[in-house]
Amino acid sequence: MTSQPRKILLVEDNPDDERLTIRSLRKCQVNPEILVARNGEEALALLGDLEALPQVVLLDLKLPKIDGLGVLRQIRTQGRTRRLPVVVFTSSSEDEDIAESYDLGANAYVQKPVEFDRFAEAVRHLGLFWISINEPSPERL
Repeated sequence: MTSQPRKILLVEDNPDDERLTIRSLRKCQVNPEILVARNGEEALALLGDLEALPQVVLLDLKLPKIDGLGVLRQIRTQGRTRRLPVVVFTSSSEDEDIAESYDLGANAYVQKPVEFDRFAEAVRHLGLFWISINEPSPERL
């Protein structure tokens, strides 16, 4: 694996989901730095300001200011972020949301489990895969 910062950007406006996601990521044995944006506008500003991009963005769809699909659209149109892995992590199971997420270049679509234990387990698996297993794209190709 190439040497890159172990960062995850969580874009989540629900405080309960934010806390549970952070808690679960910290228990996944890779201990990434977790950056949080609570709306789409904040997420895009943060990505623009970061010197080193995160290894993955966990993106909710239902966000204030700019929704998740708008964030994903802008990530894919910017040269610097076009290869940045984005996992849509949302409560929506709507076929339209799933199809549009993939059409816009989402790397994965994961519906948030309702049950606490299943939610925590899903987050741990996502963290382990994207931080420990996945080989990130070189930023400058």
